[in-house]
Amino acid sequence: MELPDLGRHCSEVACRRLDFLPLKCDACGEVFCKDHIRYDDHKCSSAYKKNVQVPVCPLCNAPIPVQKGEIPDAVVGAHMDKNCKYNPAQKQKIFTNRCLKPGCKRKELMKVVCEQCSGNFCIKHRHPLDHDCKGSSHPVSKAGYAALMRASETAFKSPGAIGMPSHGNLQHNR
Repeated sequence: MELPDLGRHCSEVACRRLDFLPLKCDACGEVFCKDHIRYDDHKCSSAYKKNVQVPVCPLCNAPIPVQKGEIPDAVVGAHMDKNCKYNPAQKQKIFTNRCLKPGCKRKELMKVVCEQCSGNFCIKHRHPLDHDCKGSSHPVSKAGYAALMRASETAFKSPGAIGMPSHGNLQHNR
């Protein structure tokens, strides 16, 4: 052998591969091959010192600060025993926006506000015609109102039906 001191053997007992580019674990200081360098791959006993994670309380969903060297499970357990703000009686309601249409009991996740009367309605009754809107004189949207105005203007100008040209005004392209 020309270079007998080149490379090191993996510290994983089941592997012991000679690796020419060995990697040193920053938590335990052992040398590993590329297949066993992750904390989980070599079951590192010192991983909790380096593996920085912020655990969250499963009851109150609050992040729990963990100091270096502390075991996260023990800290979360102590939080649950002493400082946890979880109250099982207080259940948050998601659907709180109740429809103002008389007789409708539906609730929505988000507010659906009518532009004309500023009332809060469900998806089914969101249009002014669906909830008998009293907000303005025209129970249609602004775009619909503009279309009605254009149609009424053309009805006065042409002798045919509302918005339709008379047969004498039709032009055929041939």
